[in-house]
Amino acid sequence: MLRELYRLAWPVLVAQLAVMANGVADTVMAGRLSAEDLAAVGIGASVYITVFVTAMGVLLALSPVVAHHYGAGRRKEIGADIRQAAWLALFLAAVVVLLLRFPEPFLALSRLRPEVDAKVRDYLDAVSWSAAPMLMFRVFYGFSSGIGQPRPVMMLNLLGLLLKVPLNVVFMFGLLGAPRLGGPGCAVASAITGWIVFSTMLWWCTRNAEYAPYGLFERFEGPSWKAMKPIVSLGLPIGATFLVDVTAFTFMALFVARLGPEVSGAHQIASNLAALAFMLPMALGNATGVLAGHALGAGDRRKARHASLAGLGVGFAMSLVVAAAIGLFARPIAVLYTPDANVGTIAAGLILWLAAYHVVDGVQAVAVNVLRGYKKATVPMVVYAIA
Repeated sequence: MLRELYRLAWPVLVAQLAVMANGVADTVMAGRLSAEDLAAVGIGASVYITVFVTAMGVLLALSPVVAHHYGAGRRKEIGADIRQAAWLALFLAAVVVLLLRFPEPFLALSRLRPEVDAKVRDYLDAVSWSAAPMLMFRVFYGFSSGIGQPRPVMMLNLLGLLLKVPLNVVFMFGLLGAPRLGGPGCAVASAITGWIVFSTMLWWCTRNAEYAPYGLFERFEGPSWKAMKPIVSLGLPIGATFLVDVTAFTFMALFVARLGPEVSGAHQIASNLAALAFMLPMALGNATGVLAGHALGAGDRRKARHASLAGLGVGFAMSLVVAAAIGLFARPIAVLYTPDANVGTIAAGLILWLAAYHVVDGVQAVAVNVLRGYKKATVPMVVYAIA
């Protein structure tokens, strides 16, 4: 069982670390520009993450749905669900774009200085162009994860990272004839990267033999509420769970912005590190939920329980190790993010709190994925809301 967890978890971990490395690159590069740029990227990213991750959470229902089909040997049903999930992703993308283009309810919480406000709006306008391709990519993520094929997702995320960093340099610092956009330049880079990764994903699905049995492109189907309902019914509580969980971070970033660019920048560093540390238990939880889903689809509840308990045990041990490392190296980590002494000092203090928080955060990350593997999403939503 541990070998299976490892086989499924490590590509997901690498894939998620590649995604998080994009955020680290944005934060570090903005920190080299100015405190205002760092604050703008932090606040803009907080608004974007609030909206995007909530929409993405709805699509995460696809992974357990596909896993159950896969365990039961229902291959064609998987293809039909993917087609409906693609329509759902497009609808969610339209909502995301609307909220990012009109962010006044979010920015009203922050009371930003005019120069920071302008940069945040430019960031959100640019990053809204990435909503459609990135949500469609999450459909591919749920599909590949559900059938136990996480490596293509890993490779595509690594491709995105390889593109994102040089594009950041070009648009943030104004190289190769591009305008010097500062902090919002990383959002332009995100949009371009998103469309390239999405196009590569489509090409991969049409060429790779592993995906042929599912008949993804064998016929066109319009959106059907009846066919989409199982995904939406499970996805809405997951999306609400992500909304509650993410806003605990992102709304705090909006409130902290009232204290000035230095405090806002320090909070962005701590939040970015928290998300980076979260990737390990998230990858393990994803693998655990998929294995539980496969076993449940095949009618083997004992195997599903065994996989779930193994994932929880490993998750607790890993969380202790990561928390200890973060606590011991809080100050050097802060210095890696920014040369600003004031920002670094504030960030180092926040990172110590992060170390204590991560132990329980890691365990709950595995637990909530286990419950999703069992197609149980309402109870986690209620627990998150109360917390």
